[in-house]
Amino acid sequence: MKGRSIILDHLGMAEAAALMVDGKLDDLLIDNDAPRPGTIYRAIADRPVKGQGGMFLKTPDGSAFLRQIKGLSPGQPILVQVTGYSEPGKALPVTAKILFKSRYAIVTPDAPGLNISRSIKKEDERDRLLEIAHEIASDAPHGLILRSSCAGADSDEIGEDITAMLDLAEKVLGDTSTEMEVLSEGDGPHILAWRDWTDPAEVVTDEGGFETHGVLDALENARGATVGLGGGAAMYVEPTRALVAVDVNTGNDASLAAGVKANMACARLLPRALRVRGLGGQITLDLAPMPKKDRRTFESALRAAFRADTVETTLVGWTPLGHYELQRKRARAPLNEAPS
Repeated sequence: MKGRSIILDHLGMAEAAALMVDGKLDDLLIDNDAPRPGTIYRAIADRPVKGQGGMFLKTPDGSAFLRQIKGLSPGQPILVQVTGYSEPGKALPVTAKILFKSRYAIVTPDAPGLNISRSIKKEDERDRLLEIAHEIASDAPHGLILRSSCAGADSDEIGEDITAMLDLAEKVLGDTSTEMEVLSEGDGPHILAWRDWTDPAEVVTDEGGFETHGVLDALENARGATVGLGGGAAMYVEPTRALVAVDVNTGNDASLAAGVKANMACARLLPRALRVRGLGGQITLDLAPMPKKDRRTFESALRAAFRADTVETTLVGWTPLGHYELQRKRARAPLNEAPS
């Protein structure tokens, strides 16, 4: 099945959204009981952590951890936003740099000015978007970013999006209470799919869409560790308490050429394998044997693959034992915690 499909459905009682590309599961969003990324709290500073430059905060949903706390004292209220999912037993990751993000617009309270996505190249389109933004947001005290999805979009829809985000920003930032409180809930999977999967796609909202469009079968495969790389090679993606281990195996062909081929396939397929499994944190690649001269080619392929990925990932580099390490934001709920 060729093309792109966005399927909005549920796994058990949990809201979920799946992106299928050419018949393969390319991305997955699942709701769970944890606070959603994007949730905004008025939190209360609790206790600093010496040596880490951070502070634990109290929120209505439990403990949170904030880095870069210059000028923050215990007992002081502060607005923070959830940036991702926490590891089991750990505090929520939050930031004090609040963003109000929708399909077309991002309002940036701490970064004034008007910016348009650099991916929009045509001058006449940039001029059109500037005109829309100035008409609506010229007097706004906050910054505004117009996203790449604005290209070719209806002017009224863009304007409505800007207005909605500015109104939300005013509502949240204008709240003068000092009590601990949830000020804005993060978006659920269906809204996130509309917000972030903006390329043209068939949208399926019928109940049971996951079954009829092959999502359930793809999820069953993704719950396993094995990802085929072609020619009998495979990588095994296995989360542990400390890190995500990725082992590349060439199968029956132990030649260096087979190792290079398998490692290059790993580089191309790793972002999708991590997305659909909802995996982040520290990731260590135990690659197939290959000549050291091919390491740079592998790094270039890996960099290109993650450049097209929507989840923030840092390519750290090689270890003394020849492993390759990455650090990835926990932006997805783990698939292994989702209903079957």
